[in-house]
Amino acid sequence: MIQKSATTDLLARYGGRAREVARSVLVMQRAGLVPFPRLDHGVHSLIALSRFGPFVGAAKHAAALTPDRAAIIDELGPLTFRELDVQSNALARAWQADGLGQGSVIAALCRDHRGLVLTMLASGKIGARLVMFNTGFAGPQLADVAKRENVRALVYDDEFTDLLSALPDGLARYSAWTEAGSGAGAQAATPVPSVFTLIAEHSSDALPAPAKPGGFVLLTSGTTGTPKGAPRDRLTVFASAQFLDRIPLRRGGITFMAAPIFHGTGVSQFILSIALGCTVIFSRRFDPERTLAGIAEHKADALIVVPTMLQRIIDLGPEVLGRYDTTTLRIIFAAGSAISPDLSRRTEEIFGPVLYNLYGSTEVAVATVATPDDLRLAPGTAGRPPVTCEVRLYDADDRQITAPDVTGRIFVRSGLSFGGYTDGRNKVMIDGLLSSGDVGHFDRNGLLFIEGRDDDMIVSGGENVFPLEVENLLVERDDVHEAAVVGVEDETFGHRLRAVVALADGVPAGDAADAKADELKAYVKANLARYKVPREIIFVERLPRNATGKLLKNKVAEL
Repeated sequence: MIQKSATTDLLARYGGRAREVARSVLVMQRAGLVPFPRLDHGVHSLIALSRFGPFVGAAKHAAALTPDRAAIIDELGPLTFRELDVQSNALARAWQADGLGQGSVIAALCRDHRGLVLTMLASGKIGARLVMFNTGFAGPQLADVAKRENVRALVYDDEFTDLLSALPDGLARYSAWTEAGSGAGAQAATPVPSVFTLIAEHSSDALPAPAKPGGFVLLTSGTTGTPKGAPRDRLTVFASAQFLDRIPLRRGGITFMAAPIFHGTGVSQFILSIALGCTVIFSRRFDPERTLAGIAEHKADALIVVPTMLQRIIDLGPEVLGRYDTTTLRIIFAAGSAISPDLSRRTEEIFGPVLYNLYGSTEVAVATVATPDDLRLAPGTAGRPPVTCEVRLYDADDRQITAPDVTGRIFVRSGLSFGGYTDGRNKVMIDGLLSSGDVGHFDRNGLLFIEGRDDDMIVSGGENVFPLEVENLLVERDDVHEAAVVGVEDETFGHRLRAVVALADGVPAGDAADAKADELKAYVKANLARYKVPREIIFVERLPRNATGKLLKNKVAEL
C-alpha cells in the first residue's frame, strides 16, 4: 500500500509537470516566442540560451531573425540588434585582453542606456558574472558588496564617480556614460577608458561560447543594511511563460522601459522584450511627463514601471495627461511594491483596462500576476499564480492554510527563484517552496491579497496590525498623496501606530496640522477597528524612498 501510494504521488507530480510544460509551450507560441512552423529558429534559440545564458541567447536569436530592427533607443538614438551583437563582441574582446573572462566578476553602476546593455552582453559572452548595482546605493554599500562579491572590474556612469572613493584602488574601471561637463575620465589621476573607445579599438568578430554562462547577481534593496546578492544563474527554457501566461507581450512590439534594469522588474521585462524582438525605449532618468511624451512619440504598446512611477504619472492630472496620445498602450506592467486599490482604479479610469500587477521579490521572482479583469473585480489584488508557479500559505506552525480569507505566510515555487544568497544564506523553505517574507490571504475567488511584510506586523495592545491596510485606506482620500504606518515603542501598549502622511496640498502647520490629524484619525476609526487607528500623525512633503521607489521604513520610523 505504501509503495502504491508513493508511485501514485510520483506519477501525479510528473503528470502535473508535463501539463505545465505543454501549457508553457502554448503560451510561448501565442506570444511569438516559439516560432511555429520554423522550429529550426526555435532550436537555434535554445542552443544560444544554453551556451550563453538568457540575455545573450535572446539577443543573438533576435539578431539572427531581425538584424536591422532597432533593439534599443536611448538618448543617443537607435541601435539595431546587429549593432548590439557586433559592438558587444568588440567589448568582450577588449575585456579578454585586460584579463577578464570565465568566472570574473564585473559590476555595473549605470542608468538605463546602451552602455549598460553592451556591458550585459559582453560580460555574458566571456562567461563573467555581472553584479547589477543599484544607482541609489551609498558609497559604503557599494564597497561592502564589491568586497563580498569579489568584483574585479566596475563599469559606471561618470556621474557616480564621487561614490567610488571607498572601492579598492586595484579595481579595473570603465566609463559607460559621460555627460557634458562631467569629464570623470579627465579628472581621474589615470584616465578611465570608455567602453565605446574599447569597442572602436577591438575586433567585432564573433566569440566562441564560454565554458558556462556567467549569470547575473541582482541585489536586494539594502534597506536594513548591506544589500544581499541574489544570483540569477538558474533558468528554465519555460521561465518566460510565467510572464507571458498573464501579460500579453507580443513579438515585435515597442516597450517603454521606465523602470531601471538593475532591478528585477526592469531586467526581466527587458530580457523578455529582447527575446520577442521588441524595440525597447530607454530613459536614463524618470520624468512622468517625458514618459508620456515618449509613449506618444514611439507609439509604445507596453510601459514598464514601479508603482511610485505610475503614481507620479497619474498625479500629473487631466490637463497634462490629455496632451499626449497614449492609446497605443495595451500593457502597463507594474511590480516592485504593492499597488493600492485607489491607484488600480485611477489607472483604469485614465488608461483603460491595461494594468498588470506582478507580485514577487528579488528572491522568489514571480509569484502572482493580477490582470485588468482581476483588478476590476478586486482592486489592489496581487492576482493568481501563472503557469509553472505555485503559491501556498502557511501558519506559524508551518501548517498549510487552504481556507479562504485566512492570513498566512506566503511561500512560492517558481522556475526563476534563486538558489540562495551569494553569502551562503537562504530564505526559509517549506515543502520545496521559498518564503517571500510577506503575509497575505486568498479570497474565495482564488485571488491573493498582500497584507504586509511578515516582520512589519505591529503588536499594539495585544492586537496584530499590518500597516498596509491602514496605508491603503488613507491614500484612497483625495487629500492624501501617500502614507506610511510604522510601530514605535510605547510603555502602555508595547507599540503604538504612527502614520507619516504626505498631503496633496503640502505640509500643514500649527492648529491646521492638529485638525487634519484628528480628521484622518476619525476617518480610520470609521472604517477600521479601533486598535488600527494611528495614535499620532506626522506630515511631510514626501516619503523617503530608494531608487526603485521602495519605501524606506527605517527612515520613516526616524521621522
